[in-house]
Amino acid sequence: MIKVIHLHQEEKELINQAIENNRHAQHRIYQLFSSKMLSVCRQYIKDIQQAEDLMISAFFKVFLNLKNFEHKGSFEGWVRRIMINECISYIRVQKKVTFIDDEEYFEESFNNIESQFSVDDIQFLIDSLPEGYKMVFNLYAIEGFKHHEIAQLLGISEGTSKSQLSHARKVLQQSINKLKNYENGTE
Repeated sequence: MIKVIHLHQEEKELINQAIENNRHAQHRIYQLFSSKMLSVCRQYIKDIQQAEDLMISAFFKVFLNLKNFEHKGSFEGWVRRIMINECISYIRVQKKVTFIDDEEYFEESFNNIESQFSVDDIQFLIDSLPEGYKMVFNLYAIEGFKHHEIAQLLGISEGTSKSQLSHARKVLQQSINKLKNYENGTE
């Protein structure tokens, strides 16, 4: 007979072991989540080595704060939030972000990025956004945060969050059109 261990229970046990400074459990958590979390950090940080450094620093915070995880939601989501906060803190310290306090914005459908573009092409376009636009775009479009959550996280108004997203979408659409024209030989 095969003994079935529920995935959630296994994760809870792994977390509890890691809280007790079990290095094997901590390493296992790192192995389970590091590739996804590096992708999260890479969304905010252009330089892959810097993104990796921030991921490692954020994992240190994960392990320091494991005892605060209440098992009331996704552990991966909790870890992801720490990664995002670490990246935002780094960007703030570097003073690479400015938010235009522009309360005017327009809603526009921007859900269909052409399937002809590679992930690298799309990442390049996102990386080319000004930091404020990029942060709000990632938080909203990639991470699924609401504008009031973004405003609270970044210390800006909800209107500024909406404006930054609107401007980011506009710049991305212009960049996509340029890329399409370039690939079609019309530019």
